[in-house]
Amino acid sequence: MINTEISHSFKERLLITSRYTWPIAALVLLLVFNVLMDASFLNIHFDHGRFYGNPIDILHRSAPVALLAIGMTVVIATGGIDLSVGAVMAIAGAVCANLLVATDASLFTVLAIGIASGVLCGLINGGLVSYMGIQPIIATLLLMVTGRGIAQLLNDGQIVTFQHAGFSFLGSGTLLGIPVSIWLVLAVFSISQLLLRRTALGLFVEAVGCNASASRYLGINDRTVKLMAYMLTGFCAALAGMISAADIQGSDANNVGLWLELDAILAVVLGGAALSGGRFSIPLSLLGVLIIQTLNTTIMVSGMPSKLNLLIKAIAVVLVLLLQSDTFRKQISGLAGRWRHS
Repeated sequence: MINTEISHSFKERLLITSRYTWPIAALVLLLVFNVLMDASFLNIHFDHGRFYGNPIDILHRSAPVALLAIGMTVVIATGGIDLSVGAVMAIAGAVCANLLVATDASLFTVLAIGIASGVLCGLINGGLVSYMGIQPIIATLLLMVTGRGIAQLLNDGQIVTFQHAGFSFLGSGTLLGIPVSIWLVLAVFSISQLLLRRTALGLFVEAVGCNASASRYLGINDRTVKLMAYMLTGFCAALAGMISAADIQGSDANNVGLWLELDAILAVVLGGAALSGGRFSIPLSLLGVLIIQTLNTTIMVSGMPSKLNLLIKAIAVVLVLLLQSDTFRKQISGLAGRWRHS
């Protein structure tokens, strides 16, 4: 009996290790490629109270997508998906920018209302999915379209700019020499990981994602779990939108967060999460975000023609996904074996 338990535990650890192997290998290969192109690529220096260097820039630029990926991971784990996160970013940024320009509201009030706007969007999505029975892709597609329209209405079709040192600190400020955006991602990640891996909430999410009907018979309120997942995604999207607005000191409803929902979904997939629900890992999703942002930086600093960027990115992502596939690796091993014997 003890040997069986030890064997089962060993297999679980081996499975977890294998899930990390290929994403880490892909990230390492990208970094090695960049170092070969530029030996100073990984150099970090400290100047005027702040750390500078490509690694810091990658972490800073990936912050909005990282926040989106955290929320997206939980939603996908419940068997859903959220296509509206980019539009929610635009709404939160527009709300905050207009409050800063048109009112004398305190910074705390602006931040609270900005976050509340994202949570409200998540509440709408979650309500449509969990209580109205609308398919997640349809429910969130509605807000994806109307949400950006709402943001444009709030901005009256213009780019709203502002000057507010406190709010701008979210996007361009530093704490202990590291950009605040990185600290915010670490804070949201730590809290999410604590709730999902140190409490029963993570088990409820996986149970609902694997089989919502069966989880209901076990006493789990699947509707509430899904609703909370979409509200978390709305919170993360709002925070990402506020960081983006603070970074440029303005709200561009047309472009902020545009297509970032696809990068967030891609990061979750690179992290090995099952789109059908159930299995998920926030650390692996963040690893997927780093792969995407490092690839973007690689393409940019390599001097490749901009018209090839999306094609190169797509090829690289497909290769990583294929390497993660057990079926593909077995087929490659079989072909290699036949080639050696021929």
